[in-house]
Amino acid sequence: MAARQSDGEYSDNNENKGFWSIDFGNSPVIGTAIHDGHRIRPDIADLMALSPDERLREEDPFTGEMIAGMTNRIIVHHSRFEIDLNRAADQAIYLKPEQSWGLEVWKQEPPAASIRQSLDFHADYYAMLETVLSTVERRHGAFVVLDVHSYNHRRQGAAAPPTAQAEAPDINIGTFSMDRSRWSDVVSAVGHHFASATIGGRRLDVRENVAFQGKGEQTRFIHERFAQNGCAIAVEFKKFFMDEWTGKPAVRVVSDIRDTMAALQPVLEECLRARR
Repeated sequence: MAARQSDGEYSDNNENKGFWSIDFGNSPVIGTAIHDGHRIRPDIADLMALSPDERLREEDPFTGEMIAGMTNRIIVHHSRFEIDLNRAADQAIYLKPEQSWGLEVWKQEPPAASIRQSLDFHADYYAMLETVLSTVERRHGAFVVLDVHSYNHRRQGAAAPPTAQAEAPDINIGTFSMDRSRWSDVVSAVGHHFASATIGGRRLDVRENVAFQGKGEQTRFIHERFAQNGCAIAVEFKKFFMDEWTGKPAVRVVSDIRDTMAALQPVLEECLRARR
C-alpha cells in the first residue's frame, strides 16, 4: 500500500499486493480514495514513460490517510496512470496526451492483453462497489459516499504563482451528477462542517462546483445505480496539505483533515436519520 513514511515522503510498500483495501462497519457513510494509489503492475511498468515523481504529481497522495478515521472506507492502491477508476471504461486508460494533462504516459502502447487486464480491474472495482453499497443500502436505507480527491494549484512550477484563489478553493464540493434538491440538506451539512473546521491553524475556503463539478465516473455510477438512496459527493482538496512538486506533506494539516473527515461521519449519520 502506498503510505507516508516517517520522513513524510510517499512510498510504495510492496508487502500489500491487493488492488484495493476495504474497511466495512456499521455506518451509512463511506469514504473512498480511488486515486490514492501509486503502484503499477509489473507487466506494464517498463512501458511507462513517466517517472514515479511525475506520476505522483497527478495522483492523490494522502487521500487514503484523510479517510483513515472513518468506519467504512475503500482505498485503491494502483495508480490512475494504470487505470483511472474515475473515468468511464472507454476513457480510463490514458493513451493520448490530451487525456492526461498533456503528458506522454507510455513509451509504447500496452499490448491488448494488458489493456484488457486493466479494464477488467475497472469492471471488478465497480462490481465490488455495487455489492458494498447494496449491503449498506439494505442495512441503512439511504447512504452518503464521500469521494475524496485532491488537485494541483501550482501547475506552472514550484516557484511560479499558484492558481488564483477565486478559481481554486481549498475544498471544492462537486455535486454535478446528483439530484441536488433531493440531497440539499446533506450537501449543506458537508459544506458547513468543512467551513467551520480549523485545518492547519485556519478556516478554509469551501465552495461548490468551482474548480471541479463532480463529473467523475464514481459519483455518476452511484447516482445511476442508487438513484433513490445514494448520495455521492466529490470532495476535492487543493494540495495545500503538501508540496505537489516534492510530494512531501504538511503532516499536521493531513492529520487535521483526517480528524475533520472522521468528525463529519456522525454529522452525516444524524442527517440521514432525520430524513427517515
